[in-house]
Amino acid sequence: MKYVIIIPDGAADEPQESLNGRTPLEAAKTPAMDALVAEGVIARACHTPHSLPAGSEVGNMSLLGYDPLKNFTGRAPIEAAAQGIELGPNDWAVRCNLVTVEDQRMRDFTADHIDTDAATALLASLQEVVAADDKYAGALEFIPGVSYRNLLIWRGEKLAPPFTMDMQHTPPHDLTDKSVMNDFPRGPGSDVLVELMEASSKVFENHPANAARVAAGQLPATNVWLWGIGLAPKLQPFAEAYGPRGAMITAVDLLRGLANLIDWQNLDVPGATGYLDTDYAAKGKYAIDALDEYDLVCVHVEAPDEASHEGNCEEKVKAIQEIDTHVVGPLVEKLKSGGDWRVMISPDHPTFLNTKTHTHGNVPVALAGTGIQPDKFDSYGDTNAANSGLAFDEGWRAMERFIGKD
Repeated sequence: MKYVIIIPDGAADEPQESLNGRTPLEAAKTPAMDALVAEGVIARACHTPHSLPAGSEVGNMSLLGYDPLKNFTGRAPIEAAAQGIELGPNDWAVRCNLVTVEDQRMRDFTADHIDTDAATALLASLQEVVAADDKYAGALEFIPGVSYRNLLIWRGEKLAPPFTMDMQHTPPHDLTDKSVMNDFPRGPGSDVLVELMEASSKVFENHPANAARVAAGQLPATNVWLWGIGLAPKLQPFAEAYGPRGAMITAVDLLRGLANLIDWQNLDVPGATGYLDTDYAAKGKYAIDALDEYDLVCVHVEAPDEASHEGNCEEKVKAIQEIDTHVVGPLVEKLKSGGDWRVMISPDHPTFLNTKTHTHGNVPVALAGTGIQPDKFDSYGDTNAANSGLAFDEGWRAMERFIGKD
């Protein structure tokens, strides 16, 4: 049996007035996804329990078959795993966005999609300032990632961390166009994070990297935004839990980290950007090739989520169509040319265009392939999923049905 999982991140949404009352999934032309539903089933699943954040860190953990209520320890440690950063039992990882805040409002949670070189230069300068502060005793380390997505590591062996999991912190992508004044970290240890955020604004204000961006007509990174704090998680290898050997195709550190934690192979795809300009066709081609070596291939595409954060309905519909054309269609054609196969298509969470944020709630799940008897539905979309008799209130259990272990 060959298995394929396709994750159109954040594709689930509400009906849109601009789409004549349809959701983006329903408005998009998706013949490949619709054909899968016609020969398989559509269900609804909730991957984001209400007691946890409604984000990709929780949603994708559930989607890959792990109960987040038992396994989730924070977003940043998952991304640390993506970079091969080992966390000791007393080490904390903190997500470190570079953002643009103007007039106390979050203008851009990506600092205008800051390039990695500029981000690295800014963090290097911030690291110099922090390293010179005796009170931190060399315990803090800023780790550059890709673009605006970076990390802060607090080494507990060097200095006892003040944090607990009770700290409250807001993802910057939930603050787009909103005031940030009431959403700074709060709770045990939050004063340290707020102090670092304030220090970064002073370091960045006249930094050459920002000056170059402004001269080029780009937004500057005004400061770091610290959130997603947590300790290292421990996940059972996927092959032990479910059987198949897996591989992950993604441009996002969060998914790379989850893959590393469950002992999947990460496959790098040239042109995969994690944004609207990603090379969809390359992702599809690499996934097809990977099926010759791996039992299960997962393709994650961030573009629908990015379009949602920008409130761009047209681009969200376009991204969904690109996934259908260049990922779903070619992969299904490849699977049908061989032996037994199964496909699952599922967003990790809804991301509403109206609010530009992740939200709790159900997402549509398509399951098709060998041994899956068709239901009455013939198209993939939010409304059909809502009307389906098949529901996974504990979203992680959809993996059991997909693999055939339920």
